[in-house]
Amino acid sequence: MGMGHHVRTIKPNNMWAGPRTRQSVEVPRTIIQKHHLRKITGEAYLGGMISRALSLGLRRRTTLFREDAGWSFSRFLSSGGLGSEQLEDAPDAEERDDLRSRVFRLRLPKRSVTNVLEKWAAEGNRIPASELRQISKELSRHQRFKHALEVSEWMVTHKEYDLLENDYILRIELMAKVFGVDASERYFASLPTTEKTSETYTSLLHCYAGAKLIDRAENLFERMMDSGLSFGALAYNEMMTMYMSVGLVEKVPLVVGELKRQSVVPDIFTYNLWISSCAATLNMDEVRRILDEMGHDSSSKEEWERYRSLANVYITSGQLLTSEHGGLVEVDKRVTQREWITYDFLIILYASMGNKEKIDRIWRSLKMTKEKMTSRNYVCILSSFLILGHLKEVGDILSQWKQSTAPSFDLSACNRLMDSFKEIGLVERANQFQILMFENNCYPSVESK
Repeated sequence: MGMGHHVRTIKPNNMWAGPRTRQSVEVPRTIIQKHHLRKITGEAYLGGMISRALSLGLRRRTTLFREDAGWSFSRFLSSGGLGSEQLEDAPDAEERDDLRSRVFRLRLPKRSVTNVLEKWAAEGNRIPASELRQISKELSRHQRFKHALEVSEWMVTHKEYDLLENDYILRIELMAKVFGVDASERYFASLPTTEKTSETYTSLLHCYAGAKLIDRAENLFERMMDSGLSFGALAYNEMMTMYMSVGLVEKVPLVVGELKRQSVVPDIFTYNLWISSCAATLNMDEVRRILDEMGHDSSSKEEWERYRSLANVYITSGQLLTSEHGGLVEVDKRVTQREWITYDFLIILYASMGNKEKIDRIWRSLKMTKEKMTSRNYVCILSSFLILGHLKEVGDILSQWKQSTAPSFDLSACNRLMDSFKEIGLVERANQFQILMFENNCYPSVESK
């Protein structure tokens, strides 16, 4: 059924009702989401939402994912874009004497930005709202949330500044970071009705979902659906991500049903979450049906076609088949097939967007874990780099896989990968992969097409 077709109405309170029988695996959210401090739209925010849904599981299983190690999976997709996602040192402000430099010289959270702003104004300097917003955005990007909130508070207490919708969104997010979700909830409740927009509602939903406050998120989502406001795919993606993060994958299709009922246009993240939830339970017939629906969607773009191609290659080459019993085979006692599949579909998502840097970071992070990967993980990364034409990386990963003992190199999987590329019409890529296999002393089967 296409996204635009009418779907039987499902009242939210019925939709979310019922016992929460958690599946055996928790696909988690990370504890850090770099700022959702601008209008809530676009790839960057959604990507952060998805990536934080995948990180905590591995972080819980290995000390390599400590905060003090300076790495967080959520930094793949912050609203600032990938280029600045790794935690940077504060900007070098020692030699300048402007407002931004003075603020960034306050290294410790207990130091007061308010005092800096008051002193700057007392010296006769103007402080444009645009400068305050930019400073707050940079502070947030460096995870200096308390200082960012002080800048926001300055704008609130000085009546010469007219607050914009983005300012309210910023405050909701920062209050959750600094004081907790309850503070964000109280602030949202205090907003005038005119400022309770689809964006501020979604910002509060983001806080609930990130904290895994399922009941609050579901109740708020119900209010949102009954508010008469128009919501984009992002709000639905938030709910889907939350359910994925706590292992309630069976609720993801219900959210999709509500999205269809409201005639909301999905984005590629919507499809990825939906497909991941089905693949994670090995419902491959549904995965293929969704991929077909995605191909007929009027919003389909080039990156969507690349996504469909990669997903089909991954399913075929990785031998991801429907489970007869609907169960999941565990890789070991700690990481299940469901989790690895979800990570793989995150790689497929960013490969479809042509974002090599994000793929690199995810792959490096997966290799850093102490958990045993599967042949499918290698099939996924190889196909992703291959479809983007990054042949050096394909050769490097082939070499790494040959040296690996967990999992051991799987020539048959490589043969299937090569054949899958031929089947989708990418014969040149298949031939390039064959050459790389020969160069790495991996000789394709004569039975390969």
